Amino acid sequence: MKKLIYLSLVLVSAFSIISCESDLETAPTNSANEAEVFKTAESAETVINGTWAKLNDDGPTYANIGYSTVLRTSDAMGSDVAVLTNKYGFPSAYAFTDLVNNTGSRPLFIWNLLYSTINNMNNVISRIDGVEGSQAKKDQVKGQAKALRAFCYLNLASFYQFSYLKDKNALTVPVYTEPTSINSVGKPKASLEEIYTLIKSDLTDADNLLQNYTRNNKDKIDRSVVNGLLARTYLNTGEWSKAVAAAKVARVGYPLMAPEKYKEGFNDIGNGEWIWGHGQTQEQSSESYAFHYLDVSSSGSYYYSFMADPYFKDLFDPNDIRYQLFQWDGLPGREGLLRYAKFKFKATLIADIVFMRAAEMYLIEAEAEARNGNVTNAVTVLNQLKSARNANIYNGSLAQDAIIKEILIERRKELFGEGFSLSDIIRTQGTVVRKPYVNANGQPIQVQITTPNGTVKTVNGRGHTIFAFPDQSAFAPNSRYYLFTIPQKEIENNPNL
Repeated sequence: MKKLIYLSLVLVSAFSIISCESDLETAPTNSANEAEVFKTAESAETVINGTWAKLNDDGPTYANIGYSTVLRTSDAMGSDVAVLTNKYGFPSAYAFTDLVNNTGSRPLFIWNLLYSTINNMNNVISRIDGVEGSQAKKDQVKGQAKALRAFCYLNLASFYQFSYLKDKNALTVPVYTEPTSINSVGKPKASLEEIYTLIKSDLTDADNLLQNYTRNNKDKIDRSVVNGLLARTYLNTGEWSKAVAAAKVARVGYPLMAPEKYKEGFNDIGNGEWIWGHGQTQEQSSESYAFHYLDVSSSGSYYYSFMADPYFKDLFDPNDIRYQLFQWDGLPGREGLLRYAKFKFKATLIADIVFMRAAEMYLIEAEAEARNGNVTNAVTVLNQLKSARNANIYNGSLAQDAIIKEILIERRKELFGEGFSLSDIIRTQGTVVRKPYVNANGQPIQVQITTPNGTVKTVNGRGHTIFAFPDQSAFAPNSRYYLFTIPQKEIENNPNL
């Protein structure tokens, strides 16, 4: 616990911010102190702004920069990203040796990142009612603090324990709702039920507190973001009708993008479908480094390690706009790998990071309707998304299981690379599926590539290289290898765990 608390004390020393918006600036490190930071509602807001910057842009290595680390790790541990194991960054996550190792640097980084954010928000929530300022401003700051705290606990609930629907009483991680100090006593693990109760309470409060707030950029949390988080939460806890209602609210004003827009690289927070994201500027662009893993087609992308599983390509209709983003790689050393050019750097080698889109809300609505037995409604919503991508509409069986299966496949297709792979596997009690790219006789499948000089030739297609857990057991539901581990340093410093 001492390590956790030490890091979270950074909050009142305001740090440099990543934003081009003047209202996101904080006081210099050497001038901020606790009394000044919590003097007014406006100054208290700098804690949220500084925490948001630290949550997204702080990190000890190029492979661990901000919250993107969680998203990239989730996809590397899934079924559809074929990680290049000779590239820096995520081979150990792909091989399931990383997050299970409680002495590793990534588990410690993610743990401290989430809990330092929680402690910062606890400070804001506990003090904001007593500061100077208008009630409207206090409500805005408190609402955003509660939503950001809930966001962190939602990540902890999603990755540190199995599905709520498997066992809501499973002990997971500690819950802190009051500010901690170096002398605070560490708490024991709380159950998933306790954690989700807090998440829902925080988000419901935030929804009410932000009723009259209009944000000026999509880095900020407003009611659309809050309802998107509520939709995710209710999907996790099986409250289907509530998930539908929240998803509908979240996507109001965020229309599905036109098909051709899908080809532009998923790099611009100004995209009308994006509900929430993290903008980057040329001067302040730390989290753009995530694109060095995601972007497998731009010449400036250095690691290009998140290639696609060739079997993933087979899930798409040829007329689907997303299908057009696949291309077999013909560059030396990369021949036969499958590029999926969903993510591309801007020309200046920066890229905004997406956290929430309207498409996800359609998918939540469709899945919740299907699981609630409203299969006709589910198909209608699913086909709205499919039509927007020029994909064939679903006209198959109306059996509930068949529709849920189709929706989960659509989630994989639509949300590739956005951080949902592992959390969906845990949530649905599913399993990782990875197969060698070979034919029925066990021979490599041949594909056609175009070399840099324009020559077309046939080579072996290449896909996954990891096909089992570290102990060589087969991939299976509810495996301990899926869960993020509590770091050893936290265990040593908090005997109450």
